[in-house]
Amino acid sequence: MADTLDTSAFRRGLKIEIDGEPWEIVEFQHVKPGKGSAFVRTRIKNLLTGRTIDKTFKSGDVVGKPDVEEKEMQFLYKEGDHYNFMDNKTFEQTFLSVEQMGDAAKFIKDNTTTHIMFFNGKAIGVTLPNSMDLKVVKCDPGVRGDTVSGATKPATLETGYVVNVPLFINEGEILRIDTRTGEYLTRVAG
Repeated sequence: MADTLDTSAFRRGLKIEIDGEPWEIVEFQHVKPGKGSAFVRTRIKNLLTGRTIDKTFKSGDVVGKPDVEEKEMQFLYKEGDHYNFMDNKTFEQTFLSVEQMGDAAKFIKDNTTTHIMFFNGKAIGVTLPNSMDLKVVKCDPGVRGDTVSGATKPATLETGYVVNVPLFINEGEILRIDTRTGEYLTRVAG
Protein backbone atom coordinates (compact mmCIF):
# COMPACT_ATOMS: atom_id res chain seq x y z
CA MET A 1 0.00 0.00 0.00
CA ALA A 2 2.20 2.76 -1.32
CA ASP A 3 -0.24 5.64 -1.60
CA THR A 4 -2.82 6.79 0.93
CA LEU A 5 -5.87 9.04 0.83
CA ASP A 6 -7.24 11.36 3.50
CA THR A 7 -11.01 11.60 4.18
CA SER A 8 -10.96 15.14 2.73
CA ALA A 9 -10.31 13.56 -0.71
CA PHE A 10 -13.47 11.41 -0.57
CA ARG A 11 -15.88 11.79 -3.50
CA ARG A 12 -18.35 9.58 -5.34
CA GLY A 13 -16.67 6.96 -7.51
CA LEU A 14 -13.33 7.18 -5.65
CA LYS A 15 -11.67 3.81 -5.21
CA ILE A 16 -10.12 3.11 -1.81
CA GLU A 17 -8.43 0.09 -0.20
CA ILE A 18 -9.53 -1.26 3.18
CA ASP A 19 -8.04 -4.46 4.65
CA GLY A 20 -6.38 -5.30 1.32
CA GLU A 21 -9.60 -5.15 -0.71
CA PRO A 22 -10.69 -2.50 -3.24
CA TRP A 23 -13.85 -0.51 -2.46
CA GLU A 24 -15.67 2.24 -4.36
CA ILE A 25 -17.41 5.14 -2.61
CA VAL A 26 -21.07 5.12 -3.65
CA GLU A 27 -22.25 7.92 -1.32
CA PHE A 28 -20.55 10.11 1.25
CA GLN A 29 -21.46 12.90 3.64
CA HIS A 30 -19.17 15.12 5.70
CA VAL A 31 -20.78 15.63 9.13
CA LYS A 32 -19.67 18.38 11.50
CA PRO A 33 -21.63 18.07 14.74
CA GLY A 34 -21.79 21.01 17.15
CA LYS A 35 -20.07 18.93 19.79
CA GLY A 36 -17.21 16.50 19.17
CA SER A 37 -15.04 15.97 16.12
CA ALA A 38 -16.15 15.87 12.48
CA PHE A 39 -16.62 12.59 10.65
CA VAL A 40 -17.45 11.22 7.19
CA ARG A 41 -20.40 8.87 6.74
CA THR A 42 -19.98 6.70 3.61
CA ARG A 43 -21.64 3.89 1.70
CA ILE A 44 -18.97 1.80 -0.01
CA LYS A 45 -19.15 -1.11 -2.46
CA ASN A 46 -16.65 -3.97 -2.50
CA LEU A 47 -15.30 -4.29 -6.05
CA LEU A 48 -14.50 -7.99 -5.60
CA THR A 49 -17.77 -9.22 -4.07
CA GLY A 50 -20.23 -6.45 -5.01
CA ARG A 51 -21.34 -6.18 -1.36
CA THR A 52 -22.31 -2.69 -0.15
CA ILE A 53 -21.81 -1.50 3.44
CA ASP A 54 -22.10 1.73 5.44
CA LYS A 55 -18.88 2.86 7.14
CA THR A 56 -18.03 5.93 9.18
CA PHE A 57 -14.55 7.48 9.16
CA LYS A 58 -13.24 10.06 11.61
CA SER A 59 -12.14 13.29 9.95
CA GLY A 60 -8.49 12.92 9.00
CA ASP A 61 -8.53 9.10 8.84
CA VAL A 62 -6.26 7.66 6.17
CA VAL A 63 -7.16 4.82 3.79
CA GLY A 64 -5.11 3.07 1.13
CA LYS A 65 -5.18 3.78 -2.58
CA PRO A 66 -5.72 0.45 -4.37
CA ASP A 67 -3.71 -0.79 -7.34
CA VAL A 68 -6.71 -0.46 -9.67
CA GLU A 69 -6.37 0.04 -13.41
CA GLU A 70 -8.98 0.28 -16.17
CA LYS A 71 -8.24 -0.89 -19.70
CA GLU A 72 -10.35 -0.42 -22.80
CA MET A 73 -11.13 -3.88 -24.16
CA GLN A 74 -13.42 -5.42 -26.75
CA PHE A 75 -15.86 -8.23 -25.94
CA LEU A 76 -15.20 -11.12 -28.32
CA TYR A 77 -17.45 -14.02 -27.30
CA LYS A 78 -18.96 -16.04 -24.47
CA GLU A 79 -17.68 -19.57 -23.89
CA GLY A 80 -19.57 -21.53 -21.23
CA ASP A 81 -19.56 -19.38 -18.08
CA HIS A 82 -16.67 -17.19 -19.23
CA TYR A 83 -16.67 -13.97 -21.24
CA ASN A 84 -13.62 -13.37 -23.45
CA PHE A 85 -12.26 -9.81 -23.88
CA MET A 86 -9.31 -8.55 -25.96
CA ASP A 87 -7.11 -5.52 -25.29
CA ASN A 88 -7.34 -3.32 -28.41
CA LYS A 89 -3.69 -2.24 -28.15
CA THR A 90 -1.77 -5.36 -27.08
CA PHE A 91 -4.28 -8.00 -28.31
CA GLU A 92 -3.96 -9.81 -24.96
CA GLN A 93 -7.08 -11.74 -23.97
CA THR A 94 -8.78 -11.74 -20.56
CA PHE A 95 -11.63 -13.84 -19.22
CA LEU A 96 -14.35 -12.78 -16.78
CA SER A 97 -16.78 -15.13 -15.03
CA VAL A 98 -20.57 -14.64 -14.91
CA GLU A 99 -20.22 -13.39 -11.30
CA GLN A 100 -17.62 -10.80 -12.31
CA MET A 101 -19.83 -9.63 -15.19
CA GLY A 102 -22.81 -8.92 -12.91
CA ASP A 103 -25.66 -7.10 -14.64
CA ALA A 104 -23.45 -6.31 -17.65
CA ALA A 105 -24.06 -9.89 -18.87
CA LYS A 106 -27.68 -8.92 -19.68
CA PHE A 107 -26.67 -6.25 -22.19
CA ILE A 108 -23.33 -7.18 -23.73
CA LYS A 109 -23.05 -8.31 -27.34
CA ASP A 110 -20.11 -9.28 -29.55
CA ASN A 111 -17.59 -6.55 -30.46
CA THR A 112 -18.77 -4.16 -27.71
CA THR A 113 -16.01 -1.84 -26.48
CA THR A 114 -15.93 -1.88 -22.67
CA HIS A 115 -13.66 -0.94 -19.77
CA ILE A 116 -12.26 -3.85 -17.73
CA MET A 117 -11.13 -3.09 -14.19
CA PHE A 118 -7.98 -4.80 -12.91
CA PHE A 119 -6.93 -5.05 -9.24
CA ASN A 120 -3.29 -6.08 -8.67
CA GLY A 121 -3.15 -7.20 -12.33
CA LYS A 122 -6.23 -9.46 -12.11
CA ALA A 123 -9.49 -8.67 -13.95
CA ILE A 124 -12.31 -8.05 -11.46
CA GLY A 125 -15.13 -6.33 -13.33
CA VAL A 126 -16.50 -4.62 -16.42
CA THR A 127 -18.04 -1.23 -17.17
CA LEU A 128 -20.29 -1.01 -20.21
CA PRO A 129 -21.20 2.14 -22.13
CA ASN A 130 -24.17 3.93 -20.46
CA SER A 131 -26.50 2.71 -23.22
CA MET A 132 -26.56 -0.18 -25.68
CA ASP A 133 -28.52 -0.59 -28.92
CA LEU A 134 -30.15 -4.05 -28.92
CA LYS A 135 -32.53 -5.76 -31.34
CA VAL A 136 -36.00 -6.99 -30.27
CA VAL A 137 -36.23 -10.72 -31.05
CA LYS A 138 -39.59 -11.50 -29.40
CA CYS A 139 -42.47 -9.15 -28.71
CA ASP A 140 -46.27 -9.43 -28.69
CA PRO A 141 -47.96 -7.10 -31.15
CA GLY A 142 -49.63 -4.04 -29.62
CA VAL A 143 -53.43 -4.38 -29.80
CA ARG A 144 -55.28 -1.39 -31.24
CA GLY A 145 -57.52 0.09 -28.60
CA ASP A 146 -55.15 -0.84 -25.74
CA THR A 147 -54.05 2.76 -25.51
CA VAL A 148 -53.93 3.34 -21.82
CA SER A 149 -51.49 6.18 -21.22
CA GLY A 150 -48.06 4.77 -20.39
CA ALA A 151 -49.02 1.14 -21.09
CA THR A 152 -46.10 -1.24 -21.62
CA LYS A 153 -45.47 -4.81 -22.74
CA PRO A 154 -42.47 -7.16 -22.32
CA ALA A 155 -39.95 -7.45 -25.16
CA THR A 156 -37.09 -9.99 -25.34
CA LEU A 157 -33.83 -8.56 -26.67
CA GLU A 158 -31.07 -10.31 -28.65
CA THR A 159 -29.10 -10.90 -25.42
CA GLY A 160 -32.06 -12.66 -23.76
CA TYR A 161 -32.86 -9.72 -21.48
CA VAL A 162 -36.57 -8.87 -21.10
CA VAL A 163 -37.48 -5.18 -20.87
CA ASN A 164 -40.82 -3.35 -20.64
CA VAL A 165 -41.44 -1.23 -23.74
CA PRO A 166 -44.29 0.96 -25.07
CA LEU A 167 -47.05 -0.80 -27.06
CA PHE A 168 -45.86 0.55 -30.45
CA ILE A 169 -42.57 -1.42 -30.38
CA ASN A 170 -42.41 -4.43 -32.75
CA GLU A 171 -40.10 -7.40 -33.36
CA GLY A 172 -36.97 -6.58 -35.37
CA GLU A 173 -36.71 -3.00 -34.13
CA ILE A 174 -33.54 -1.75 -32.45
CA LEU A 175 -33.92 -0.17 -29.01
CA ARG A 176 -31.54 1.90 -26.88
CA ILE A 177 -31.36 0.44 -23.35
CA ASP A 178 -29.81 2.17 -20.31
CA THR A 179 -27.24 -0.34 -18.98
CA ARG A 180 -27.25 1.23 -15.49
CA THR A 181 -30.99 0.82 -14.88
CA GLY A 182 -31.98 -1.77 -17.50
CA GLU A 183 -34.76 0.49 -18.79
CA TYR A 184 -35.92 1.26 -22.33
CA LEU A 185 -34.76 4.71 -23.50
CA THR A 186 -35.80 5.12 -27.15
CA ARG A 187 -36.21 3.44 -30.52
CA VAL A 188 -33.17 3.66 -32.82
CA ALA A 189 -33.51 4.07 -36.58
CA GLY A 190 -32.03 0.89 -37.98
